[in-house]
Parts: sequence; C-alpha cells; structure tokens
Amino acid sequence: MSLIKITFPDGNVREFERGVSGMQIAESISPRLAQVSLGIYVNEKPYDLATPITEDAAVRIVKWESDEGKSIFWHSSAHLMAEAVEALYPGTKFGIGPPIEKGWYYDMQLPEGVKLQPDDLLVIDKKMAELSERDVPFARIEKKYEDAVAYFTEKNDWLKLELLESLKGQPITFYQQGEFTDLCRGTHVPSTGKIKFSKLLSIAGAYWRGDEKRPMLTRLYGVSFPTKKELEEFIHAREEAEKRDHRKLGKELELFMLTPKIGGGLPVWLPNGAVLRNQLETFLRRAQQKMGYSQVVTPHIGNIELYKTSGHYPYYKDSQFTPIVVDDEEYLLKPMNCPHHHMIYDSKPRSYRDLPVRLAEFGTVYRYEQSGELNGLSRVRSFTQDDAHIYLMPEQLKDELCSVIKLTQHVSKTLGFNDFNIRLSFRDPANTTKYGGTDEQWIQAEKDVKEAADAMGLDYKIAPGEAAFYGPKIDFLLKDALGRSWQLGTVQVDYVMPERFDLEYIGADNKKHRPVIIHRAPFGSFERFISLLIEHYAGNFPVWLAPVQVAVLPITDGQTPYAQEIVDRLRELGVRVVLDASNEKVNARIRDQELMKVPIMLVVGGKELEARTVSLRRHGVGNIGTIPLEEAFSLVSSESAIPG
Repeated sequence: MSLIKITFPDGNVREFERGVSGMQIAESISPRLAQVSLGIYVNEKPYDLATPITEDAAVRIVKWESDEGKSIFWHSSAHLMAEAVEALYPGTKFGIGPPIEKGWYYDMQLPEGVKLQPDDLLVIDKKMAELSERDVPFARIEKKYEDAVAYFTEKNDWLKLELLESLKGQPITFYQQGEFTDLCRGTHVPSTGKIKFSKLLSIAGAYWRGDEKRPMLTRLYGVSFPTKKELEEFIHAREEAEKRDHRKLGKELELFMLTPKIGGGLPVWLPNGAVLRNQLETFLRRAQQKMGYSQVVTPHIGNIELYKTSGHYPYYKDSQFTPIVVDDEEYLLKPMNCPHHHMIYDSKPRSYRDLPVRLAEFGTVYRYEQSGELNGLSRVRSFTQDDAHIYLMPEQLKDELCSVIKLTQHVSKTLGFNDFNIRLSFRDPANTTKYGGTDEQWIQAEKDVKEAADAMGLDYKIAPGEAAFYGPKIDFLLKDALGRSWQLGTVQVDYVMPERFDLEYIGADNKKHRPVIIHRAPFGSFERFISLLIEHYAGNFPVWLAPVQVAVLPITDGQTPYAQEIVDRLRELGVRVVLDASNEKVNARIRDQELMKVPIMLVVGGKELEARTVSLRRHGVGNIGTIPLEEAFSLVSSESAIPG
C-alpha cells in the first residue's frame, strides 16, 4: 500500500492511501463535514471532492461559509440553470456562466424566435428544482483539444468554439451532470442535490465579451443557497434594496435626472440633488482646509500629450472619448485630474521647506462606458471626483498617509458608515509588465502603505493584482444599511508620476530630489457616493444633508402669517425651509411632506399662534409634541449645521 501525507490547515499531518479523494478525507474527519463540504483546495489549487490526490499535499476543505465555497456553489448552480434552459429551449448556445458577488449569471444565445419574459424565469426555476431532485453527480471529463472542437462543431456552438480558440495548448475539461455537458475548468459541488434553494432574478442583454460590435446575448442572473431560510432572507433583503434603489428614489425626491436627449451616462443635478451635493462638498472642503489643502480648478479638456506623459493614454485608451482636434492639436475630455495637478506643482520651483504641497479639486472627469454598463449614478460617463494630490518627501510619507487615512475614516463615520473593510491593493507579482515604475519603487511603495496601515491599527487584507498601474492603494470598502459592500474611498502611493513629469524639489542638501505623490479621494466620486448614500439612508437623510430640512404647515389661512414669520426667521438662520400653505387639509399636506422625506415639520394652529409655539413632527416618527418657538429655532439650527 502506497501512502501520502496530507497536511491540514492547523498543521496536523495524516497519512492516506495514494489516490484518496477530498470526500474521503472529509468523511475520515466527520460525517457532518462530508455532508457540508463543497470542494477542496490542494496546495491552494481548487479540486472537486471526487478528484484523486496522488502526492503529498496541504489541503483545505471548503464549505459554504467561505468565499471559495460560495463561488463553487454558485458556479455549479449556473450549470444547473443551463441544463434547465437547454431542456426547455433545445438548441440554446451557452457562453460563459461565472459566479459573481451574489449568485451567478450565464450568457446564452436562445433559439431564433425565443425571447424570455419575467414569467419564464418561474418556469426555469421549477425545472431547476426538478433537476436538483434527481441528485446526479457533476462529473469532470478530460478532453483532447481536437475532440472538444469536434464536439462543439457538431452542436454548431460558435460561442464554445470561440472560447476554445483561447485555450489552445491548455488542458481541456468538460463537466457533465445528467443530460447536460459544458466546457468548464471547474470546480463543482459533488452533485446537483446540493442545489435545492435557488431563484432566478432577472433577464438582461449582454454583448458577447462586452464588445458592442459582437452579437447581443441573453444574460440570466440567479442566486442559490444551501437552506430555504437563507434564500428567504436574501429575497427579503432584495425587496428592501429595490425600495431603496437610488434610481427610483432619485426620481421621487427630485434629486437628479438622466435623459437620452442630453446623453447616456450624463447626469443632471436637479435643485434638491444640487443641495445634497453642495452640502457634501462644503463638509469636505472645511475638513480639507483644516488639514492644509489648497483648492484648485482645472479645465475639462487637456492636450493629449499630457495624458501620454502620465500614461493614462494609452493605458486607458478604450475608456476615453475620441480625441478632439483643434488647430492641428489633439485634446481629450479630461479622464483624470492628476496630470493637471502635476503641472500646477511643476509651475514654480519647490523647496523641501514647501512640502507637503496638498492640492485639492472637485474636478469633473469623463470616461467612455459602454451603454450596457451604465447604471443610474453608480456607473456614468461624467462624474466629479473629490480629488487631491499631495507632493512630499519620502520621509514625510508615513505620517501623511496616516493623516489621509484619518480624514477618510472621519468622512465615512460622519456619513453613517461605521462598518467598513480595508484592502491593501498591491501589484500582481506574476505579471509586473502592466505596471509602471521599477521593482524597487514598487517594493518601497508597498512597504510604505503597509507600515501606515499597521500604524493606524487597520484590519486589512492584501489583494495582489488590484493596484493602479502607477502604485499600490488603500481601498475602503464601506458596508451600507443592508450589509452590501462598496469600494469607494481610496488612498494611493505613487513613485511613478514624479519621474514621468520630471517633478523636483530642492532638498536641505541644496540638490534636486524627486517627491512622492499621494493620490486621495474619500468619496471617490460624488455620483457613485451619492447613489450609495441615497440607498444607505433610503432617502431619509440626516437634517444637515436633507435638500429641504423643514416644512412649516399652518392648519388654516389664519395661521399663514405666523407660519411665514417662522419661515423667514429660519431662512435667516441658514435653514432650507418651505411653507406648505396649500388648500389641502393639513393631514394631506403632512403626508406629502412625509413622501418627500422632509425630516422636520412644524405645524401651527390657533393654539400655537396664541402661545408662540409650534407642534414638532419628525419624519417617520410622527408628532413629538409642542415646544416654544425659540426652542424650535435652536433645535433646527443645531441639527441643520454641517458637522465639523
């Protein structure tokens, strides 16, 4: 008998017969583990639980609770859905069906004349449940490249044939469950019986491989869970998310508009939205002023040579608008504020005594996004960044990074985001050619970022391959009221741009030196941040952010002059207030203000007029009680003030 050594995550080592499977290893630990296991990592490579292990190895069994477990579960669910679709619509051709953050999608070309409607998703759901009950195994089948091509040629499946083109020289594997066979590298759960609780969520169109010049495919989104309870909780959370959808609330609360007459992905801020945006800008402007930032303003276009120097062109050529030709020179709609700020730094000699130089701008930039990718405010073609660039000496870097992290934390917590994760985004060590700069610069920059994160006591994860092309980042992933994670604020260290732009300062030794740059944006962009803010608060903004902070409602015409007096005084105090003295009954007017989510209502009737009081109401709470007028002014003035 030939034995191999299996090392577990806790360091324990056990011997098994050569060819032991992951499932057999799980069974040797406990029947319960075998029941809930979804896959196994062997020397950190994913294996099916049925795959034999033939050499000494370190293993890690994955369950639903892990990210890897969810990925395996959802990828397998995509295959089960594809089997159901093929059974219901024979002749369907399948593209790719990857797991995503919550569930999966599968791109497919349906038979001619078939166009799925929302009700059809219920039919596919039912078929998936039926196939799950059969509980057949997912079988991995190794294929020769030529045999794989022959298989999909016979099926006339141009999508898979095109995918095979990119796999020449690589191992080819199919997976089969029941009557369905698919090109796939895996990994999959042991059998379809694991996937009992699933639901298809939506239908969308998607260009093949994201190319607008390629055919439009049908994309089905779905999600699945090991238990009925988890699926029900997800559906409930999804329904709550739909109520909070920033596109829906943005229209109802008259915050912004998007119209094809202006252009896709080009948001227009309505008066209420402009107030919200201006409040955020004022809040951050004040915080930056206290920390020594200087405000600048740069043009919306720039000479293309500027972006060639920075590397944004051609690095991001596909995400930029076509250059504009003026007087035989090419200009770009500004895709980034950075190069403009570098030119400001370079506009005069700098001494080490001047550093750090902190340049901040609420600068609008333009990126080309495919029309199918546009999504309300969260994915647009025109957006404003709360951008800043800090030019400093290397020995100042750690302290300044800590200061920037404090600012980002202050912004997040002030706006109600107390739960966030930190990601240190480093370059991919296996593919360094796509990054600018030298190895020495990257090693130093990543060291600086990690030391600052440690000094601030941040609980972080390192993410290789997520860095910008010019430097590593500290990314802040905020969690909203529904527990969803959003990557917004970012802090980046840059040793590359100072060389590209030949930036210098004169040191204490009277010699020229290169500064280091910190790129920093606590919001990221106003558009994306406000889309998150709307959904986080469900439109129920704190008083200081609310477009209308107070509504004053006289019960009858007899109290209108008193109500107008209150409105005038509040406006003098800088409060955003409206007088609602329409002919409708007061209860109807209260309801109207509730629908507009006005946080404070002051209702005045005959008694309030006589006593110089107001009846205070809070949005979503109701009547608080009657308070003296001066107390109301003090309360409203205090809550209306911008924090900090």
